Amino acid sequence: MQDFRQRLWIGLESGAWMNRRRIVAYAGILLAFEVLAFLFVVAGTYGLVVPLDKPNTTDFVSFYAAGSLADSGVAQATYDHALHLAAEEKATEHGIGYVLFVYPPVFMLLCGALARLPYLAAFTVFEGATLAPAMLVLRRIIGESGWSAFVPLLAFPAVAINIGMGQNALLTAALFGGATLLIDRRPLVAGLLFGALCYKPHFGLLIPVALVAAGQWRAIVGAAVSVVTLVSLSIITLGWQSWAAFIVAITGSHTIYESGQVDFAAFVSSFGAVRLMGGSPELAYAVQGTMSVAAAALVAVVWRRGLSLPTRAATLAAATLVALPLILFYDFMLAAVAMAWLMRAGREGGFMPWEKTVLLTVFVAPLLSRGFGSSFHLPIATMAAFALFGLCAVRAYRELRTAESRRASYRPPLIETQSLATS
Repeated sequence: MQDFRQRLWIGLESGAWMNRRRIVAYAGILLAFEVLAFLFVVAGTYGLVVPLDKPNTTDFVSFYAAGSLADSGVAQATYDHALHLAAEEKATEHGIGYVLFVYPPVFMLLCGALARLPYLAAFTVFEGATLAPAMLVLRRIIGESGWSAFVPLLAFPAVAINIGMGQNALLTAALFGGATLLIDRRPLVAGLLFGALCYKPHFGLLIPVALVAAGQWRAIVGAAVSVVTLVSLSIITLGWQSWAAFIVAITGSHTIYESGQVDFAAFVSSFGAVRLMGGSPELAYAVQGTMSVAAAALVAVVWRRGLSLPTRAATLAAATLVALPLILFYDFMLAAVAMAWLMRAGREGGFMPWEKTVLLTVFVAPLLSRGFGSSFHLPIATMAAFALFGLCAVRAYRELRTAESRRASYRPPLIETQSLATS
């Protein structure tokens, strides 16, 4: 028994048992389970499992309704709850639960294009068109080739959660991941991708910290051009009234998240974790503020010191998860970007002790977060985000120590001088 515990400990520490063949095999089993669960949920949504007391739908109805209002020339009505609900019911059925729209008008440019399609077609196009680039970007980050590389990526539970809820985290992961891939080789293009995140602007919180710390001025220009272009296009297309309505709506939206109208078990942030465990809003904001400052500080150091791209990119993604007060469990797709970069770092330079085991734990966290949060008030997703952030901090520390050791041991070569003979 003691020998078994010792072998188990060594296996968890090294993670050697998690080779490519086993990862693909186990991920394939998980993916099959997720597909069956997804089909079951779809059947339940349409009342094919048990009769429904009221019609059900997904968060995508909020996007579709916003696009419908934008196409009708009244984009500002999206931020009027009664009018927006009427548009949601028109797209689906009367009596559905209301899904709030808290995105800037920039996102309505895309929603308006989708709303020109029938509802189910729009849903399928949106999720498919964001899933494909997200998966391609993540595979490119890891540096894998072949179709089998997509199996663990597709099996990441946040993917199924995002599609099942009709959310947009796949788009966020594609933009964020694509920008980190290009930041060193094509900084201007990377900036354009970073700027496109203005459709969900809080996800860009730490991007200026990273770019300024690294002196990535071309990327900053690209991001500025992207933001200005998209905002200007939204004003021209949808009218300035849409932005005025958005600003009014966003100023009061914090009360929705503070009060528990959105389940605290659905949060990834420190703010949500404190509230889930019974803490006051004041304490939650204090803890969140502390973590946000810590996340910004780590990003600034890592990018200022010019560490390897996998470490810089993973740190920016993981720190963003920690820094944002409003980040929900389907947004955990951003963790896939951080994990992909850490996998690449491990493949290129070796994995740290316990790193593979921690990554596996983070991988399965979305499966457990809502259940454990609701039943035991345990913030699994927040703990997973902290673990990912910790891995990045340790890897950055090791890189800095290695660089300092090399500088300390460096001895310039002796240059022998010869005097010229004179005759």
